[in-house]
Amino acid sequence: MHDIVIIGAGPAGLTAALYARRAEKTVLLLEKGGFGGQITYSPKIENYPGFPSISGNDLAEKLVEQVLEQNVDFEMTLVTGIEKTGNTFTVHTEDGDFDGKSVIIATGAKHRTLGLDGEEDIESISYCAVCDGAFYKGKNVAVIGGGNSAMQEALLLADGCAHVTMFQNLAFLTGEAKLAERIANKSNIDVIYSTVVTSVMTEDGDLTALNVKNTETGDESTVTVDGMFVCIGLCPDNGAFADVVALDEFGYVDAGETCTTSKDGIFAAGDCRTKAIRQITTATGDGATAALAAIRYIDSL
Repeated sequence: MHDIVIIGAGPAGLTAALYARRAEKTVLLLEKGGFGGQITYSPKIENYPGFPSISGNDLAEKLVEQVLEQNVDFEMTLVTGIEKTGNTFTVHTEDGDFDGKSVIIATGAKHRTLGLDGEEDIESISYCAVCDGAFYKGKNVAVIGGGNSAMQEALLLADGCAHVTMFQNLAFLTGEAKLAERIANKSNIDVIYSTVVTSVMTEDGDLTALNVKNTETGDESTVTVDGMFVCIGLCPDNGAFADVVALDEFGYVDAGETCTTSKDGIFAAGDCRTKAIRQITTATGDGATAALAAIRYIDSL
């Protein structure tokens, strides 16, 4: 039996573990994939306090090292549900059950797809330039999206690719002005506004072209590319908790700035909960808030 079971080892979950252990609570951290969450896909982070510039992987490593020093228990497994019995919770996983006095859901969110036929089966469609950018050195690629992540991916790809074409469904970029300025100054990056991808063309399983449509004029065209990087945001992965805590219409845990959910003893932190801003700093803030709330809950039992 642990005092707090934390589901997810991104910035929110890791921060929650750190705060809980410093309060001398026992902590079990459950993670189905890699530690660090979505930040590990960011080639360069320039808006995290204390680090003018740092890669997502390096920041994740520092967070994990700090938490490991606090003697947090870890299990690599997929959580399939949560059940409350009396004043304790049982967290069900593919590898067995784990009991805790409270639970913090910090599952983050996953990459949103375009929803195109065969999208997930085409190897030349990627969601991570850090992971796959090297495969496209000297080639032409497309980046779908216009936020911070899309601009960061485009800038990274532009260093090795012959040409990068960004397709943004809006008439403007939605990310930071500094990133937009860097995009504008790159001679091998073009931004096509008010345009969406309607379908893809392949040959022997490899992407060869995109069929796109201008949402303002209705004009359709075909653009030849060797690869496509999709950066259109995230969606939550909270289906396993739908029967124990309230979710909003988009599947996010219905929890405000206090990180409390509809079920006493269960808290939500980071990108998995309803919130206006999803950044690393807000995730770590949530982690601290959720941990302190869980500590107060346990002490009140």
